[in-house]
Amino acid sequence: MTRHARDSKGRTVTVVTGIGIVTSLGEGKEDNWASLTAGQSGIHEITRFPTDSLRTTIAGTIDFLSPDPGTAPGRAKALATASVTEAIAQAGIGSPSAFPGPLYLAMPPAEVEWPARLEVYECARNGSPVTHAQMKRAAHDGAFQDMHSLFLFGQVGEYLAEKFGTRGQPISLSTACASGGTAIQLGVEAIRRGETDAALCVGTDASINAEALIRFSLLSALSTRNDPPHKAAKPFSKDRDGFVMAEASAALVLESYDAAKARGATILGVVRGCGERADDFHRTRSKPDGTPIIGAIRNALADADVTSEQIDYINAHGTSTPENDKMEYLSLSTVFGDQLAGTPISSNKSLVGHTLTAAGAVEAAFSLMTIGSGTIPPTINYDTPDPEMPLDVVPNTKRDAQVDIVLSNSFGFGGQNVCLVLSAEPA
Repeated sequence: MTRHARDSKGRTVTVVTGIGIVTSLGEGKEDNWASLTAGQSGIHEITRFPTDSLRTTIAGTIDFLSPDPGTAPGRAKALATASVTEAIAQAGIGSPSAFPGPLYLAMPPAEVEWPARLEVYECARNGSPVTHAQMKRAAHDGAFQDMHSLFLFGQVGEYLAEKFGTRGQPISLSTACASGGTAIQLGVEAIRRGETDAALCVGTDASINAEALIRFSLLSALSTRNDPPHKAAKPFSKDRDGFVMAEASAALVLESYDAAKARGATILGVVRGCGERADDFHRTRSKPDGTPIIGAIRNALADADVTSEQIDYINAHGTSTPENDKMEYLSLSTVFGDQLAGTPISSNKSLVGHTLTAAGAVEAAFSLMTIGSGTIPPTINYDTPDPEMPLDVVPNTKRDAQVDIVLSNSFGFGGQNVCLVLSAEPA
């Protein structure tokens, strides 16, 4: 391995040399960025399954996969494959089947969906009620081997590791809606420890099925503003009523600064700092005083060795739920003080929806594209400001601005909080 450039703390500098992304806005960076900055929403009516009896009938589903793999793990695999292919191609690293570093994959826990269960059930039927013995025989039948493998939690990671030739044991992880940020953090830490010169960090999620939608609806977490769909997600607005589920995948190729320079790679940005803080207050709610989220933000700033005054833009978690947005404002205002009102802060989720496990990686990718382009994406649907949250949310229209350092927030159920500080290439 090469001898590494060091940051102010004496650690290896970690840079990004490749980005790949698929969301409800489209496949690839070009289509996503054009739609995101134009304020074009990817949220629409669900056509994948019947929604007649559901309170929420909209989502950011990705319906342009051909063919549609049909199950959540299958779609997650297809989305991840597309994003990784784009990221590796941009980085120009290794070869298409030999990536010179480990894989860190953020994905949701895989569970057998009802259509798959019913397929096994119907196979076991012989015109009579199914017995446990019949179910076991059907499940062990060779015809269901692929289905069995698909619903193993680590299967998507194993597939990606084999397809792209990553090194070592692939790491599959799930830290709820902070997962994408966690995957990036693990890659940064591996490079800082000198274990590798490169890491492939991926977040993928394709969990939109009837069961998942109903579960989130029972938690009163989803917007029920179905008509028109594109107006449903309203982060930081007074009339926000819940988030909108969405699917996506984003992949980042991380490298040590010196390794990237040595091979003449284009540096897209620097992962300057990572901060995390756990919150055991509640399975879904944040601690009322915000201390865990405040701690995660402060830890990220300290790890990056920057002050809040140096942050040019905040890519908010901004889910559009009454509770989350209030807690994020409380936490940011505690850290940033009066400076927060003048710091641009927008939510990509107003446009693409909440991509759950993939969100941290998706928003890190958009943050790096903000740095590279000098354009801040808007928070759309901001028509009724919340007077209790005086924020510059870059309302409804993109903004041209020089952005050198970004704070990107990811807060998950179960009190799993990860914040990233991303910056332009050092001079």
